[in-house]
Amino acid sequence: MKFARYLAHGQVSYGVVDGDTLREITTTPFEEYQVTDHTHPVSEVKLLAPTQPSKMLAVGLNYSSHLHDRPAPQQPLIFIKTTSSMIGPGDAIVRPNDIETLDEEAELVIVVKSRCRNVSKAEAARYILGYTCGNDVSGREWQRGDGQWWRAKSSDTFSPVGPYISDELDPGNVMLRARVNGKEVQAESTTYLIFDIPTIIEWTSRRMTLEPGDMIFTGTPGEPAHLQAGDTVEIDIEGIGVLSNPVVAES
Repeated sequence: MKFARYLAHGQVSYGVVDGDTLREITTTPFEEYQVTDHTHPVSEVKLLAPTQPSKMLAVGLNYSSHLHDRPAPQQPLIFIKTTSSMIGPGDAIVRPNDIETLDEEAELVIVVKSRCRNVSKAEAARYILGYTCGNDVSGREWQRGDGQWWRAKSSDTFSPVGPYISDELDPGNVMLRARVNGKEVQAESTTYLIFDIPTIIEWTSRRMTLEPGDMIFTGTPGEPAHLQAGDTVEIDIEGIGVLSNPVVAES
């Protein structure tokens, strides 16, 4: 099943995706809900970021192809992305004027289903609603030069997510692709994750309570591409869809 969060006729709702149609549900997918007979064509609504998380976490250096000459981490390298940096499908990524290198990073994103703490790997799946596409936009000079990654990873618009939440995939074996202006710049299967999804849930929930709607970016493969104003970047994950965002210059 796929879920979308969307704006139609001035109202924000959740719906189940049925082909090119959204079927509104009575509440959120994190609660008991009913599917109504109220429908919208997907083309006639504004798709929004698919959850309103209390927090977003991310895993660094989680593909061997992204390590280059760095050693593999011995435990998941977790950092926080602020919710204020989150944008949805079609929203613009703002490229700061005072940065030389801004990169896209295609990532599979876990969407937490229910409140949990200290979850084992064996139990992890029951606390996951599904997965969405994410772009961990990264300011490289800031990432290398700052003591913390607050502006490199959490500047406004640096966390595009969407378009849907899907449970129709095997997170341990799904293709992840990124394109800039139609040219493929990243392509790798999640089979190459260093720390898999159950391990990530176990590790993060050991010290932090995860809440419904929270999101965890699981890492990016290979060599991400640089972004310039005027570009369009797409994150494409089979079983979910395509997250597309334009890049604009800071005004």
